[in-house]
Amino acid sequence: MPLLEEITVPREHPPTLPVVIIGNGPSGICLSYLLSGYKPYLDPATVHPDPVLYRKLQETKHLPITEQDLEYLSEGLEGRSGNPVAVLFDTLLHPNADFGYEFPPVLQWRRDKQQHVPHLVLGRATPGGAWHAMEGSMLTISLGIWMELPGINYRDLANNGKRRGVTNDRATPEEISSYYRNYVKLMGLKKNFVDNVYVTSVQKLFRGQEEEGLEDSDGGKVDEVLEGKEVYEGGEGIDGGGGGSLWEVRGYQRVQGDTHIPFCLFSENVVLATGASDSPARLGVEGEDLPFVFHSISALGLAVSRRKLGPKSDPVLIVGAGLSAADAVLCACNNNIPVLHAFRKHTDDPGLIFKQLPKTLYPEYHKVYHMMRSQPHATTNMAATSATNGLPSMAASVCSKMCSKPQHATTNMAAGGGPVLFPDYSSFPEHCVLSFQPDMKCVLQGSNSLKAFKISMALVLIGTYPNLFFLKDQGQYLGMDPTKPISCKQNPMDVHPYTFECTKEPGMFAMGPLVGDNFVRFLKGGALGIASCLLKRLKKKGQLIADGGGGERGGDFI
Repeated sequence: MPLLEEITVPREHPPTLPVVIIGNGPSGICLSYLLSGYKPYLDPATVHPDPVLYRKLQETKHLPITEQDLEYLSEGLEGRSGNPVAVLFDTLLHPNADFGYEFPPVLQWRRDKQQHVPHLVLGRATPGGAWHAMEGSMLTISLGIWMELPGINYRDLANNGKRRGVTNDRATPEEISSYYRNYVKLMGLKKNFVDNVYVTSVQKLFRGQEEEGLEDSDGGKVDEVLEGKEVYEGGEGIDGGGGGSLWEVRGYQRVQGDTHIPFCLFSENVVLATGASDSPARLGVEGEDLPFVFHSISALGLAVSRRKLGPKSDPVLIVGAGLSAADAVLCACNNNIPVLHAFRKHTDDPGLIFKQLPKTLYPEYHKVYHMMRSQPHATTNMAATSATNGLPSMAASVCSKMCSKPQHATTNMAAGGGPVLFPDYSSFPEHCVLSFQPDMKCVLQGSNSLKAFKISMALVLIGTYPNLFFLKDQGQYLGMDPTKPISCKQNPMDVHPYTFECTKEPGMFAMGPLVGDNFVRFLKGGALGIASCLLKRLKKKGQLIADGGGGERGGDFI
């Protein structure tokens, strides 16, 4: 969408902000909380079950955690995150959670309104991020209490303190998104949030000699970009950790329907908290763009609601072995829709997510895993073709040899014994999709065969990537492997382990899925590390801290 005429930030806002946070999901919300004067101290009424950590905490109990040595506190801790600060913050908020205990947090929160770092949180929708777009009836992987943010108990806000049950205290995305929206209001953070904002460019500007003006990241002059903007008014000594550089953040805000108002902000520090669900991963095979191939589970829900699928439909092909694929299998089975489930891994692969989930808490996912293992597609009466020679040229001929309707080894017994949970489900372990054909056929490739099926629709659910189009080279140069796209699992951003500052871009920080923390329980550690770094850095330079002021700003950002 082309921008309208460019306008500047209103005079009541600082011409240059200390911090701009891109993304208003739980990562951005938690960081805003810590930058708004809320400080975590050791609660003198509690004792942490880890004696070593507790001794360390007592050594400097007069200081907030944000002013302490996070590396020292994190030393020796173990948890389900690869980021040490994430493990530290998690054990302070949920001691011994991995052992099934529900101990109270050992932190006490105090607010100093004079210790507010001016910042803006830019989000495409209302606070909560991607949680607003998720299917509302599903249950979260994490327990509800693990989804909560500091300061407000999730149960108290979401369901009046009630539990679902001892074995199932998980939440729906609808409950979680409501919790995050209310959290921002109740904690007085609303003035820091700007909704319906789309960032289109983030570029570093370097301060040169006064008579030379500024240079952009490619060495070009940018005086004309700053003309008419009082960017450096009162800005003597500004040094945002990037060696005297500033970040220019451009984009537009959607208001009153389809009206787009452009903006241009300048910030000493930029925090990337965008999550990693913007762009679905693709197979890259023939026919993937055909109209019956989808990359979101919402397409299945829509087809079910419109009654386009049913027990007599051709099977739905579901590709993937993660939780999104499992959710799609459950949705189809619950609506008596035949399912073909193809995935690359062996069912005993230790990397399967199902092996990491306790059966008592996640019975529905273990039901899917049981079906994946016990209901493989039968190998008899199938039109299978040897796949040892010339696979591409054989695909078309295989399509003409349609496999029969999926069969199991026996009618009522699954492979290895036990009842068939859903007769119209068949799994295809160690298979991949070779192609999709215009006549709604799919070709699956196994270790030594090709199989073709007529399907009603295909759901390719093999993961997602962050959409960082607003960064140079889509941010790829910031990854652990700069030759590959940023990915939560395969290629997270390369950041300092205790400050979360990008190693290749001083003044730019990343948190959440971008650095490998996909669960709310651990992404809060990024907020602690970033807040600690910024507070110490700004305090050292004497720039800390302006009073947060009062009043609700919300949508009148531009």
